Amino acid sequence: MAEKMTAPLITTLPDGKICDFIDGTIRNDTPEEYVRQNIERRLVKELGYKPERIAVEFPIKVGSSTKRVDIAIFPDGALHKQEHIDIIIECKHEKVKPSDKKDGEDQLKSYLSSCPNAQWGMWTNGRHKSVFRRIEAEGRVQWEEPNDIPAHDGNIDDTDRPTRERLMRSTDDNLLFSFRTCHDHIYITDGLPKDKAFFELLKVIFCKIHDERNIPKPLEFYATAKEKASNDGRLTVQNRIGKIFNEVKKRYPAIFDANDVITLKPRSLAYIVGELQRYSFLDTHIDVKGKAYEELIGSNLRGDRGEFFTPRNVQRMAIQMLDVKPGEKILDPSCGTGGFLVIAMNEVIDRLKGSLRDMPSGDGYRQVLNEKIRETAERCFFGFDINRELVKATKMNMVMNNDGSGNILQNDSLSHPHQWEPEFRDKLAKALEIDPAELRGPDCIGHWDVIATNPPFGGKLPVSDRETLAQFDLAHVWKKGDDGRWRMTDELYGTRPPEILFIERCWQLLKPGGRMAIVLPDGILGNPDLEYVRWWIMIHCRIVASIDLHPDTFQPNNGTQTSVLLLQKKTADEMRKEEKQGQLDDYEIFMAQTLAIGHDKRGNVLYKRNDDGEEILFPPEGEETELYEVGAQGDASRRVLRPTKQVDDDTPVVAREFLDWKKSAVLGW
Repeated sequence: MAEKMTAPLITTLPDGKICDFIDGTIRNDTPEEYVRQNIERRLVKELGYKPERIAVEFPIKVGSSTKRVDIAIFPDGALHKQEHIDIIIECKHEKVKPSDKKDGEDQLKSYLSSCPNAQWGMWTNGRHKSVFRRIEAEGRVQWEEPNDIPAHDGNIDDTDRPTRERLMRSTDDNLLFSFRTCHDHIYITDGLPKDKAFFELLKVIFCKIHDERNIPKPLEFYATAKEKASNDGRLTVQNRIGKIFNEVKKRYPAIFDANDVITLKPRSLAYIVGELQRYSFLDTHIDVKGKAYEELIGSNLRGDRGEFFTPRNVQRMAIQMLDVKPGEKILDPSCGTGGFLVIAMNEVIDRLKGSLRDMPSGDGYRQVLNEKIRETAERCFFGFDINRELVKATKMNMVMNNDGSGNILQNDSLSHPHQWEPEFRDKLAKALEIDPAELRGPDCIGHWDVIATNPPFGGKLPVSDRETLAQFDLAHVWKKGDDGRWRMTDELYGTRPPEILFIERCWQLLKPGGRMAIVLPDGILGNPDLEYVRWWIMIHCRIVASIDLHPDTFQPNNGTQTSVLLLQKKTADEMRKEEKQGQLDDYEIFMAQTLAIGHDKRGNVLYKRNDDGEEILFPPEGEETELYEVGAQGDASRRVLRPTKQVDDDTPVVAREFLDWKKSAVLGW
């Protein structure tokens, strides 16, 4: 084993600069560079190329002029000369079109033609990808259009029909690029509205996931380059994927109707299958999948009901603080895209994996783990939302991440239980293993151990239905007595903001001793007119933690200042005891403020900086070297990892500090 290398010193980057992943050169941080850096990481981390085989901004002669190719790849051990180039990759700004005369696909072809041994080329702008293979036959040049460039070992079979063993985990934003490419292709080629294009893409994604799980049968989710090039071949792909979708409909009848079909044109379907087929959706990290999926949802399904989806770092902080355990029932009564549930499910999956650590890895291990995941999702995970499309999107998000759609149901979470639709009531009662008749009123719905939610909030969404309002203490007018205590009157307000009612609804849904993390506008915590709400919370809940979120947390969509409250429902005995003694019990509350949330008001990622405003480069944690597999024989290369920027985000620190504090607090969980 090679001697451990010395870690690089912490350095800094001037504003608007990046450190190149391959050669360490300081470059301008431009949209084109963002695309190139993701491709560079994909070449090394996904396709297994040794960094020393890759050159950036490599000069070549094209006729009488000198050009620089964005990325050039050479044979293993070859000198970096123009005549040795194997593969050329051009990375462009997303506004550059493939058909552009100067910077489009023709530019790439001219570069390939000027390099005698360069067979393969890829052109991408982050939203479109084209791959070409130059073949010379009988003195003529022909351009094939494979699905992808080959991996490091030159195996081109994977570009046509990958095996389960050689599926790749996506890294960085490359899966996001693929999702964008597929969605834009459907939108343009099939002429579908954005929301329809989104759901057609999800049908294909479900086929991909189902095919990966269809162990031990060979993969059937593929489209070869020859199939994509002809009408007959595209119809063959359509027929093959259609058979998979028939199995998907049987597996997920709660998501797809029996008469659902994939309505994409054969040309679009073959293109999308070819784009996605080399990735392993099962093994790709939750954050990579989540970012790609939720960006698509946000750009296609965002509604007008205050649906500003919670950033993933805030969701993860809340879930980690709730410390969800296997077997506990968790609910998000305003689930949106399902982010809280997906993160919680993956936290539980990590614990399930721990219980199987003595079992040998392989197909048997995955089958046992998948069965445990399905059982846990069906028994313990619940989500409600009033938006039918978001309910479907959440189910798909759950399945894509952990093979269990849980009990994701459409319902107005604030409506009176006797107004619930019979179908919703029956499904919920079955999952809770109770008689549907037991769900008769707001005092009979406390069945959950944990709730994590970000309810819709804002003056544009008032609740005015009197039957709904009558369920809630917080919908009544309250009066403050001379003794300083608030008392509820019989008078109902005409309207109430939904976020206030959601506090009490979540309390009603919890078991005694259950806990919730809820995102709330800061007006509830500080507005003098809402003091009665805070009084009600203190009477009915233990305030475990209050996290003041950064003002830009929900930007660029919403500038409302918010906090995360972590509350624990008091038992009836605890409330009676405090009422009898005439005062609340004294206890500690964990309080924190996030001074950095990881992005600015425009949504741009922010990185840690020094006092001079320069971005700080940190050495990699732990080992200073990383192992990259480069062949079936187990040979590998090692390289010093370059220092990287760190997102300026306080939420992981808050979660860690809370869990340390929790060890000494007496919470019962």
